[in-house]
Amino acid sequence: MIGQIQGTLLAKQPPEVLVDVNGVGYEVQLPMTCFYDLPATGQPVTLVTHFVVREDAQLLYGFNSLSERSLFRLLIKTQGVGPKLALGILSGMSADEFVFAVNQNDVSRLVKLPGVGKKTAERLVIEMRDRLKDWNSATPFTDAMPVDNKGGDARVHPADTRSDAVSALVALGYKENQAEKAIQKVYSAEHTSEVLIRLALKELS
Repeated sequence: MIGQIQGTLLAKQPPEVLVDVNGVGYEVQLPMTCFYDLPATGQPVTLVTHFVVREDAQLLYGFNSLSERSLFRLLIKTQGVGPKLALGILSGMSADEFVFAVNQNDVSRLVKLPGVGKKTAERLVIEMRDRLKDWNSATPFTDAMPVDNKGGDARVHPADTRSDAVSALVALGYKENQAEKAIQKVYSAEHTSEVLIRLALKELS
């Protein structure tokens, strides 16, 4: 099990990053809520991780805090929720927002997330309510010392931020035409792809 990686952030292509750890490049997928807090490429980064082994692939999912990873692990225990859907859920709202939605039985808020239909939303509310009943600052889900990746980030605008942003939303589970419409509404040549994704996710929610 790979529980944490620490190295140099080589590349960012939402929702995936490439981290160099002593000459070995690890591809890690992150929820966008974690992606926004990454340092600039070329800077040190530390991620807590969840390692998934399938017959056709070995996948690493990364998070900035233990609480985010804990929620991801609880999500994938829910019937019908795999790592990709869990990644999309945590990209559409923060961990605390998700917990609040579950506690409020807010099915209408959950169905706006990519890949979450009414039945899945209802199942999430039912199954996650008991698992999250102790979610607060005093629970094991929270971090005594969260990972600190923040720092000066002179982000570089890619050649086509619109295309990168659409691709990221599709990777998170949104339909291509849905992603294109959301990006079109918030597009500005001044925005990086990460800003476009953040604004588009707000539009989609």
